[in-house]
Amino acid sequence: MIRIALCLALLDLPAPAQNPAEETLNYTINWPSGLSLGEATLRARQAGERWEVEFVLDAAIPGYVIQDRYRSILRPGLCCLELEKQFQHGNKKGRERTSFDAERGIAIRETLGGGGKSEISVPACPRDALGFLLHLRRELQQGRLPAAQQVFFGARYEVSLEYRGFQTVPVNEIPTQADRFSARVKGPASEHSVEIYFARDPARTPVLVRVPFPLGIFSMELVR
Repeated sequence: MIRIALCLALLDLPAPAQNPAEETLNYTINWPSGLSLGEATLRARQAGERWEVEFVLDAAIPGYVIQDRYRSILRPGLCCLELEKQFQHGNKKGRERTSFDAERGIAIRETLGGGGKSEISVPACPRDALGFLLHLRRELQQGRLPAAQQVFFGARYEVSLEYRGFQTVPVNEIPTQADRFSARVKGPASEHSVEIYFARDPARTPVLVRVPFPLGIFSMELVR
C-alpha cells in the first residue's frame, strides 16, 4: 500500500504554515470514471521533537471491503522509530509492527496476535512511507528533490522521483496549479509507478495522486 501512502492537499486553500505542527487532510478515492469508492484521512501531529503520522483508508468495491490504518512515530530528522500497520482486504486481515533500532542498525518486524518476527538491516535514519512523505515535502520547500533511497513499509522499497514539469490539474473540478513528479517504487516482488502533483504553496503539499491499476487509473484527491 505504499502507492496509496504517498498523497495529499490543494493549492487554492489558504496557504498553511511551512511546517505546520498539526494538520488533518481528508480525501476521496476515485474510480477511473470519477465516482468515489471510499475515503482516506491523513493526520500529522508534532509533539516535542517527535512526529506522529496516521493514514486511514476506508473503501469498498462491491463484495470487497478495504480498510487500512497506518501509524508512524518519527524522531528528529523524520527518521522512523515505529510503524504499525492494520488492514482488512476482503476476508484477509492482519496487524503488524516494525520497530527501528538505529543504534543496532536493524528493524524488527512483528506480526501481532500470535505471529512471528523478522529482522532487516536499516540505515542510520530509516524512513517509512509516511515519514518519507514529510521528508519529501521539506526537501521541495528548499528547492531540492531527494535522491533515490530506501523506504520501509513492512518490506524494503527503492523509491526514486523524476520531475515532469508544471501542469494544471482538476481537483474536485477546480483547476489547480501543480508540479508533476513521477515516482518509481520497486519492492522485493513488485514494481509500480505513481504520478504525484505538488501544489506551489509554501508547504509544497501534494495536490493529487494517480495510481495505475489493471482496471484503469485510480486517483486520490482532497475533499473540500
